[in-house]
Amino acid sequence: MIRLFIVLSLSLVLAGCAAVSVDDYRDDAPELVLEEYFDGELIAHGLFVDRFGRVQRRFVVTIDAWWEGNVGTLDERFHYDDGTTDRRVWTLRRLPDGTYNGRAADVAGVGRIQVAGNTMRLRYTLMQPIGGRVWNVSMDDWMHLIDNDTLVNRTRMSKFGITLGHVIVQFRRLDGESDG
Repeated sequence: MIRLFIVLSLSLVLAGCAAVSVDDYRDDAPELVLEEYFDGELIAHGLFVDRFGRVQRRFVVTIDAWWEGNVGTLDERFHYDDGTTDRRVWTLRRLPDGTYNGRAADVAGVGRIQVAGNTMRLRYTLMQPIGGRVWNVSMDDWMHLIDNDTLVNRTRMSKFGITLGHVIVQFRRLDGESDG
């Protein structure tokens, strides 16, 4: 029993050492510049897939985004397949070290954002209403720029380290669309 525990513990430690880093994408193109991509009108289509692989919810998001100096605003309006709507307004701030942080009314604390090459990682705690209570859910977003107008996002949602599901979203810039 002790050997099994040691083997499992060692496996978890080694798996943690092999984790993907945003810097692994440093040389990947096209380069994602938040101040350029998130500037103007965007539309996003997405879905939430539970931990069993079943699609639970589909949605469309319209986004108005703009920057003033090193501060960006993303005004997101969600339209869900069940007819409900929601709104989240992110305030992003570029920090002197080149990273960003993000705040929104339904985010506990500050989201941490790293960008390298064509990739962005955003980690934050979402205050999610579930069953009449508000749960703090860990969100780990990975966004990859496909071309100048298309960004694909996959998010792992977890609580106490247990995966609750994934959010998959495709963003598309509506103004200034290029040939990619």
